[in-house]
Amino acid sequence: MISRREMIRTTGAALAGLAARADRLAAALAAQDYPSQRPPLGQRKFVSDAVEATIDRVTRDIAEPELAWMFENCYPNTLDTTVRLGTTDGRPDTFVITGDIPAMWLRDSTAQVWPYLPLAKQDEKLKQLLAGVIHRQAHCILIDPYANAFNDGPTGSPWASDLTQMKPELHERKWEIDSLCYPVRLAYGYWRTTGDASVLDRDWQAAAKLSVQTFREQQRKQGHGPYRFQRTTAVAYDTVPLGGYGNPTRKVGLIHSMFRPSDDACIYPFLVPSNLFAVASLMQLREMFREEIGNRAFAAECDELAEEVATAIRDYAIVQHPKYGHIYAYEVDGFGNALFMDDANVPSLLSLPYLSVTDTADPVYQATRRFVLSEDNPYFFRGEAGEGIGGPHVGLEMIWPLGIIMRALTSTDDAEILHCLRTLKATHAGTGFMHESFHQDDPTNFTRAWFAWANTLLGELIVTLHGERPQLLRTPL
Repeated sequence: MISRREMIRTTGAALAGLAARADRLAAALAAQDYPSQRPPLGQRKFVSDAVEATIDRVTRDIAEPELAWMFENCYPNTLDTTVRLGTTDGRPDTFVITGDIPAMWLRDSTAQVWPYLPLAKQDEKLKQLLAGVIHRQAHCILIDPYANAFNDGPTGSPWASDLTQMKPELHERKWEIDSLCYPVRLAYGYWRTTGDASVLDRDWQAAAKLSVQTFREQQRKQGHGPYRFQRTTAVAYDTVPLGGYGNPTRKVGLIHSMFRPSDDACIYPFLVPSNLFAVASLMQLREMFREEIGNRAFAAECDELAEEVATAIRDYAIVQHPKYGHIYAYEVDGFGNALFMDDANVPSLLSLPYLSVTDTADPVYQATRRFVLSEDNPYFFRGEAGEGIGGPHVGLEMIWPLGIIMRALTSTDDAEILHCLRTLKATHAGTGFMHESFHQDDPTNFTRAWFAWANTLLGELIVTLHGERPQLLRTPL
């Protein structure tokens, strides 16, 4: 006769077995409904054991099968599809395309690999890939600090006829402050995460010094400086007025940027989020040159420039808005003119805490955030499919997933984050990937089916939530 204790044990084991089979059945059904959109293993550009382990660990804790599927597709997309790892002069050398454009942007390449940085100490191959990006970015800056995008070699460009000093290694030569900030962000993050200072070699130091020289040139205290740009085009945002030097400014210590991180031309040349990003980058350079490299003179130069730009931001870029009070303008000119808007591309005003430029609780940031996430921002769109920030790059009523993801990454409100997750889940148009933009009323009307930055940033959001707010991933959407 079976004892009561044995019966309980046997019944418990049976129930556990049924639960396990139910889990396997649910997983099988989910796999049928959401087949992987990743390339077959043999066709992936790079495989990281640490990234694959993270995918397995995180997806087990996501209650929503569709969101788990999106994460599995998006998080490794940069590694799956866009990286080319090799060696140059015995050092790792990684070229990173954006996706459907076969060129490497200094901005995008940093943003695409940034979410993998926390795993670098767990995976030596991944660490070498990241070091290779840093080496390649330094190489690119030394070719031309004013270029935003580069070829994998001197192959020429479809923009070779632009009225600027094009070189065969350049894909495009739009001067954007953030193009020099992102490589600093990656090198600093890599150094702090891994403790490996080998990437801060002679070439990297030369590129860093050239970046600071370029920032100073574009303060334009001694004339226009060496950069100008014009393009024969019907698109106003693709060219620069007044002989390619941009609209007039008062030289107040801010750095001129002819283009935004969207690659659209600025209206007022003092692009505020990018100047704020430059301050953060200069402080990171100061730390690396003082603590690791031991060049205190250059560290002091970085500190001096950072303080000058920060002071000018306080004096000229924080502006009284008639409805929201003191907020950051998007662009200013030093004469008192200011552009009130935000663009989804990063650096944006919304993204400032993500870039470690300001604290989330800062009153000026909070007032700015209320503005940019309202219809008082001319590029905040709301329709039947969702709401979010866009920009002039692809036109009105087009919402950028980058902006929705950044809203979640900079939010401290669970309800707001869940709202962003629901919108992202509802607007991928059945593809399992993020896009450059989608129409506010129709997610199937989207641009760029293969845009690795947005894909990998979604992965970063999910991993961040898994570490900081795991209950949100366990919430049905």
